Amino acid sequence: MSESGSERPADMTIAELLERLTEQTSQLVRQEVRLVRDELMTKATRAGMGTMLLGGSGALAAYGTGAVVAGVIAAVARELPPWAAALLVGGGLLSASGALALLGRRELRRAFPLVPEEAAAHVRADAQAVAEGARA
Repeated sequence: MSESGSERPADMTIAELLERLTEQTSQLVRQEVRLVRDELMTKATRAGMGTMLLGGSGALAAYGTGAVVAGVIAAVARELPPWAAALLVGGGLLSASGALALLGRRELRRAFPLVPEEAAAHVRADAQAVAEGARA
């Protein structure tokens, strides 16, 4: 094979063509792997940054929620003693939290196990149809 690799395929032997095919396939696979690696690194970096920003957002939301709760307690305390206002607002928040936890648990139970059961059933049916067709 010529050193430049610019020899026309029509002028090459089968062995040279196979060698060129092997080299080009290997080069293509390496380039694809490099592309996948670079894309995954970019996405991982973005995911990390997004996670940090969401964490910061959650922290600020917690402080904001605390301020709002304090304001609600202060407003209720105009009609009730402060201790009763705090118990009333806290009890309401705990009740809402419990309801959300129950709803979340129900949704998680519906999601697990993480097996695509419907797709698996289709695959089993397809495999059975193929097996029956092979027997016929």
